[in-house]
This record gives sequence, structure tokens and C-alpha cells, in this order.
Amino acid sequence: MTGITSFALNSSGGELWRIVLADQKGAWQTLSARTIYDNPWIRVEEHEVINPSGGESLYGKVCFKNRAVAIIALDEDDQVYLVGQHRYTLDEYSWELPMGGAPLSENVLEAAQRELQEETGLKATHWEELMWLHTSNSISDEAGVVYVARELTQGPTEFEETEDLTIQVVPFAEALNWVLRGRITDAVSAAGILKLWAQRQGVPE
Repeated sequence: MTGITSFALNSSGGELWRIVLADQKGAWQTLSARTIYDNPWIRVEEHEVINPSGGESLYGKVCFKNRAVAIIALDEDDQVYLVGQHRYTLDEYSWELPMGGAPLSENVLEAAQRELQEETGLKATHWEELMWLHTSNSISDEAGVVYVARELTQGPTEFEETEDLTIQVVPFAEALNWVLRGRITDAVSAAGILKLWAQRQGVPE
């Protein structure tokens, strides 16, 4: 029987925990690991592994030093705040939820509150954790969390040096349409917007 593992991410720190429900037949085995690149944001490792078929191979792993935090900020008219920016890695303009990085030692809610204020100038009275996700689990260990923020008050933005952002406020239904039409392609943004829509439709979790 193939092993089955249940995964969850807790709300306090995003630590991954697992409950082994069956044996681990077919699991990957690590023979060795070495760091081949390191900077303040990521570490790239090369692993020698035994793959599920029993053969030896190399596996590259990107280890993130931050967790992704994204915010669906909703005003009293059910409008959502989006930010647009040029993404260097894609060489494309991207519309996304306000988001940023939370160092592994930082509380993710506090990081989300900081990022929302920096990118939009908004503060929110009511915060709700919507979902956790893994952003690209075939090559990285990055985890992300999406919050819904309500009861907003406007203040000044505090863009970072690397940020040149455009803020747009659209009805939530329009943001959903942007996801469905492929205008929003950022994975965390798309997942969060779709999850909130599913909740509103009464889709069981």
C-alpha cells in the first residue's frame, strides 16, 4: 500500500506538521545535500536522492527565508484593493493582492498588517485568516497565507525602494473575473480570491 500523509499549516507560525496515516513506501530518500547559492531571501540546495522508483538522481530545492503573506482588503462596498507592478522575473506587468514576505521568525499576521499599510496605506480593524498554500512545491518549500481584512482606514503608503506600485480598487466580482480571464496570474492572489468566492458560494471546505 502506498503511504498517505496528511499535511496542515497552523495559523500561529505556519509550521508544517504531518500525520503519517500509512507506511512510507515510495517516499523520496535524501542521501546528501549541499548549498550552492545563498542570499538574504533564498537558499538553493542540491540534493542527492533516491527517487520513488529506487534510482539515484539530483534534486534542486529552493529554500525560502520568508513566508508569503497576501491580503484581500475589502471596503464597505465589497471592493478589493489590487496592486500592479512590473515583475522582473517575468518581464511582465502583474496585478496582484497586496503582499510581501514574513521572515520565519515573524508573526505572519503582523507581517500582513505591515505589508498592507506599506503598499496601500490601509489599516484594518478586522482580520480573518483565509487559507494557507504552497506556492511551487515541486522546487521550493515556500508557504503562503492569505488574510481577509475589513473595516479599513486610509493612511499614507510606504513603498520600498524596489516597489513602483499602482493601486486599483475594483468590485470583488471584477477581481474574480480578472482571475478567470487570466489577467491576475499570481498564484497566491488567484488562490485567495477563488477561496473567498467559494466560501461565499457555500462550497464545503
